[in-house]
Amino acid sequence: MSAILTVDRKKYVRLANRILLKAIETDEEYDRMVAAVGELMDKGEDNLSPEQSALLETMAILIQAYDDRHDALPQLPANEMLAYLLETSGRAAKDLLPVFGTRGRASEVLNGKRSISKDQAKKLALLFKVSADLFI
Repeated sequence: MSAILTVDRKKYVRLANRILLKAIETDEEYDRMVAAVGELMDKGEDNLSPEQSALLETMAILIQAYDDRHDALPQLPANEMLAYLLETSGRAAKDLLPVFGTRGRASEVLNGKRSISKDQAKKLALLFKVSADLFI
């Protein structure tokens, strides 16, 4: 959210107390938080109060933190990580042309016959919104 929200502290605290806003530690807490986010999302972003929008953003941060701790990407060789990210993101090898320049080069990387340069790793990191370290 890019706009600065003016939040009524009392209203926000009331909402947060209903959710029990805290760091997520168990799968049950995670499921409860995801359900709460779903309820707010169903209302539509334009229909949320400033307090609900702030709460939604906070819950999204907590969910992301839990996901980062519990659903970390597997440790794979760079070419296998690239193939994994292609598959899970619904992209195809042709989507790698801006990074590698040619289909042949992209194919060589995916088959492990060519390594990924630091510059390419940075471009892949931007494309998949992950750390470049996954490809180096």
